[in-house]
Amino acid sequence: MNGLHALAHGVIQVAQSIAWAVIVTGLLQNTLYLLQLVLAARALSQNPSIGTPTVLWRRFADAAPPITLMAPAYNEALTIVESIRSLLALQYPNFEVVVVNDGSKDETLQVLIDAFELTPTQRHYHLTAACAPIRGLYSGAKQPKLLVVDKENGGKSDALNAALNLSRAPIVCSMDADSLLEPDALLRAVRPFVEDPERTVAVGGTIRIANGCKISHGRVVEVGAPRNLLALLQTVEYLRAFLMARLAWSKLDALTIISGAFGLFRRQAVLDVGGYSHGTVGEDMELVVKLHKHFRRLGKPYRIAFTPEPVCWTEAPESWSVLARQRARWHRGAMETIFRHRDMILNPRYGRVGIIGFGHILLVDVLGPIIEAFGYVLIPAFWLLGLLSLDYLLAMLAVTFGFGVVISVGALALEEVELRRFPNAKSLLILMGAAVLENFGYRQINNLWRLRGLWQFMTGAQGWGSMTRKGFRSA
Repeated sequence: MNGLHALAHGVIQVAQSIAWAVIVTGLLQNTLYLLQLVLAARALSQNPSIGTPTVLWRRFADAAPPITLMAPAYNEALTIVESIRSLLALQYPNFEVVVVNDGSKDETLQVLIDAFELTPTQRHYHLTAACAPIRGLYSGAKQPKLLVVDKENGGKSDALNAALNLSRAPIVCSMDADSLLEPDALLRAVRPFVEDPERTVAVGGTIRIANGCKISHGRVVEVGAPRNLLALLQTVEYLRAFLMARLAWSKLDALTIISGAFGLFRRQAVLDVGGYSHGTVGEDMELVVKLHKHFRRLGKPYRIAFTPEPVCWTEAPESWSVLARQRARWHRGAMETIFRHRDMILNPRYGRVGIIGFGHILLVDVLGPIIEAFGYVLIPAFWLLGLLSLDYLLAMLAVTFGFGVVISVGALALEEVELRRFPNAKSLLILMGAAVLENFGYRQINNLWRLRGLWQFMTGAQGWGSMTRKGFRSA
C-alpha cells in the first residue's frame, strides 16, 4: 500500500509540475504578444504611411530599382489571365513579370499563349539555383514585360528557382499567381531598398484577406468584412500575425519569416544562399533563415525588414477541412526549418535572431502546442479531482482569455488608428466581435492543427495536400 501511495503521490507531483509549466508558458506567451503589440504601435508611429500614390511615386520612382515578379503557376488556367493582367498594370517604373508554368496538367500554358499572343523565345541564363528542366520560354511583342517559362513539375520552390535564374533585375518579388497586389504595392514595399540600399536584403509585406471585399479586374476596389465565419476569424488572425507580430520582430531585427505570398529579395543574396530549398513546404521561412545565417556568419551588416501597409490580398479557406490542411502544412514547414537550423536556437552567435527570433519559435511553435494540449487535459482534470479550486480555475481562465481578447482587439485598433483600411463602422464592429469570439474555440482548434503538423513532421509526411479555392469574384 505504501508503494502505491508513493507512486500516486509521485504521479500527482509530476502532473502538477506539468500544469505549472502550462501556466507559466501561457503567461510568457501572452507577455510576448503584449510586447509585440507595444513594439508594433511604436514602429507605426515612428514610420507613418505615405499618403497618396502620387506622393509615393514622386518620392521613390526615380530611385526605385528594377524588379522581377516571380509568379509560379500550377493548374491555374481559370484565373491566371486576370491575375497576370493585374500584375502588368502595377504602378512601378521598371519591372518584369516572369510566370512559371510548373508542369501544369490543365491548359495554363495554352491559355497564357492565347491571351497574350505569345511565341517561343530565347534568353541567356545560368542554372545557378537548382530547378527541374525548362522546356521553353515564351514572350510577345504586345507585352514586353511578360516572360512565360514552361518547365517540368518540381514544386513551388523549384519554380521560383527557375524564375530566379531567368531574372534580369537586382530585386525579385516572390508571390503566388493568384495573389492580388495593390496598384502601388511594389513602390511601397521597395521603400527600405531605396532608403537603405547597402544593408537591405529582404522586405516582407502585409497580407490581407480578400474574402468579403469587392474585386474588379484583379483589384480590391472596396474592403469589407467576410461573411463566412472562418474567413472572418482568419482576418483578425492575419491582422495579429502581420501588423503586430512581424512588424514587432522586424523592429527588433529578429524577423524569421516573409510570407511566400509576397516578398522582395535582393537577387544576388538569394543566389548566394543557393536559392529556394527543396524538400520543404516552408520555403518562405527557410529562405529568410538562410539569409540570416549567411550574413551573420560573414559578419556583414544587413537588414530584413517588413512594411505594415497592406500590399497583397489573398483568398482564405472557407471550409474547416481545407483550413486544417493549410495550418498543419504551415506548422510542418516551420518545424522543417527549425530542425534544419536548430544550431541557431538561443545561439548568441546569431544575435537577436538566435536569441529572440528562435527563442520565440522554440516557446510558441515547438513547445507551445504540446504544453497547451497538456493544459486542455490537466487543468480540467485537476479541478474535477479537487486539486485545483474553482476560484483559481476561473481566475486562470479569465487571465488567459482576457489576454487573448486584449491582444486581438489591440491589433484591430492598431490597424484602424494607423492604416484605416475598413471603410465603415459595421465592418469594424463585426471584426471586433470576431476578435473576441476567436479566443473561445477557434484558437484551441488551431492548436490541434499545429499538433497535427508536428506529427506530420515527426513521421516524415510530404506534399501540400489538396487546397481547393473558390476564386475571386469580380464586382
